[in-house]
Amino acid sequence: MQITGHNIIVIGTSAGGMEALCRLVEPFPADLPAAVFIVQHLSADSNIQYLLKRLASHTKLSCVVAEHNTHIEYNAIYMAPPDHHLLIDKKHILVARGPRENQFRPSIDPLFRSAAAFHGAQTIGVILTGFLSDGLVGMNAVQRCGGFTVVQDPTDAEYSDLPRNILRHMPVTHTAPIAQMGQLLTQLVHQPAPDSVTVQPDILLEAQIAQRIMINSENANIGDMDKLGKRVPYTCPDCGGTLWELTREKDNVQRFRCHTGHAYTDQSLLSSMNNNLEETLYVAMRTLEERRNMLMSMANQETGNAKWATLQRDRAEEMKTHIERIRRILEAATVSDQEHQREAG
Repeated sequence: MQITGHNIIVIGTSAGGMEALCRLVEPFPADLPAAVFIVQHLSADSNIQYLLKRLASHTKLSCVVAEHNTHIEYNAIYMAPPDHHLLIDKKHILVARGPRENQFRPSIDPLFRSAAAFHGAQTIGVILTGFLSDGLVGMNAVQRCGGFTVVQDPTDAEYSDLPRNILRHMPVTHTAPIAQMGQLLTQLVHQPAPDSVTVQPDILLEAQIAQRIMINSENANIGDMDKLGKRVPYTCPDCGGTLWELTREKDNVQRFRCHTGHAYTDQSLLSSMNNNLEETLYVAMRTLEERRNMLMSMANQETGNAKWATLQRDRAEEMKTHIERIRRILEAATVSDQEHQREAG
């Protein structure tokens, strides 16, 4: 497959994505000289065939669920299956479960990073409606390798959080409403890709590490991780392993990776930490409630030793105090999260 233009289009979206995708692909001609790859955040039990059928009704291109180790073909749209990452190399499509990135599987970043690493300036990265920041690192990789970066106008997006996060952290080639984006991408595909931009070594190394982890189930070599970044005093929220910070001085976002393959932006890492903390507090509260109930049951059943029964009731009352403290912490954390979301827009 000889590539002369921008013939690899990678699209990432989350909430509200299917409606945007249907409108995006409508203008694509049947002979579009490009392969289109889509990652939409889906639940593990999503009906991918229904979504694919809906998408196919809006385009002349072939629409298929991506399958592992199949050849990349033009005039086709490949969609990541639920609960699986989608990656590409020079000629093949790669599909694997693998560790979550930014708390998602499929995740946008692995697809974009692999496209940038193996197709460089021939790549067009596209971010549509959605939440959080998955896709930010991948778009940065596409940009650094000379590809086009296209973001849906946040005022046009059903959920503006994801497009706004991209625009907040990096300049992009184009921002457009969804009604204009299909035609824009068709034009960009036909523009010759520059041959003067080389793939950055750190992007290629990280893509290779992720591919080995996801496809071959191999942990990353510690030496390779040390080449990518520095170890930091945090543990991975998903596996408890050491984290490396991979942030470059020129980057406007912190990011982290563990040697088993979990990856985070600063936002997704903090969110994972908060989720783990909340879960731990709920477990602690439940355990204390069970202990309090047990102490009260023992006290109520005791008939021969009033002093001992009173002692158990006092201990139960102490448990109640601890339970209320934890409940107040959880309530305060919920209010704080809501306030921060409102401040972020």
